[in-house]
Amino acid sequence: MNEVVYKLAKMIDHSILHPTMTDADLKRECEVAMKYNVASVCVKPYMVRQAVELLKGTDVQVGCVIGFPSGNSAINVKVFEAENACKDGAVEIDMVINIGKALQGDWNYITDEIKAVTNACHSYKAIVKVIFETDFVKKEDDIVELCRICTEAGADYVKTSSGFGFVKQANGDYNYVGATVPVLELMKNSVGQKVKIKAAGGVRTLDQLLAVQTAGCTRSGATATAVIMEEAFKRFGN
Repeated sequence: MNEVVYKLAKMIDHSILHPTMTDADLKRECEVAMKYNVASVCVKPYMVRQAVELLKGTDVQVGCVIGFPSGNSAINVKVFEAENACKDGAVEIDMVINIGKALQGDWNYITDEIKAVTNACHSYKAIVKVIFETDFVKKEDDIVELCRICTEAGADYVKTSSGFGFVKQANGDYNYVGATVPVLELMKNSVGQKVKIKAAGGVRTLDQLLAVQTAGCTRSGATATAVIMEEAFKRFGN
């Protein structure tokens, strides 16, 4: 794997998060993650121990989602969930903020929960990625404020979406946009120097991965990892 392809692989957090996924699905998707030597897998809390065992001896990290996907758990529950995931072997934690509190501008609450989860994770030497859910939290001023809070709280990453933030459309269908370049650029320009950016939701092709990389991301969630990486091999070589 050449340097260009390796760097692209190490941007990817391979998502294994759909509610219907079984232990057999976990095994299959961990094999995908190992095949392409991605940065990490991102799994549901009960899957952490299994993922750690499946990926033992590899360069693929195990991450876990917290308060996922709605962000509605109480602060102490999010802290407990994060600590439990870390004890099970997760070294990366992706937490969803309380979306309703963000939309009503209760920044004290948001500050308290981000600080609480971040401090808990850092005590286990795990990194924290804070999910804003930008299909719901759309106002630029709110995104900028969230970036400020994450910077002050010492979070390691800010992240656009869960991939499950479905919005009801006029025709009654549910859909989501996920990461967009303008939002990613806004986040990049609004965080401190130590905070990194993760795109999530809607990154399904190599060109989309390259676009979020150009926008300043160092990580991106993906379920279409095989498609992205095979195209990378074709375009940039092995």
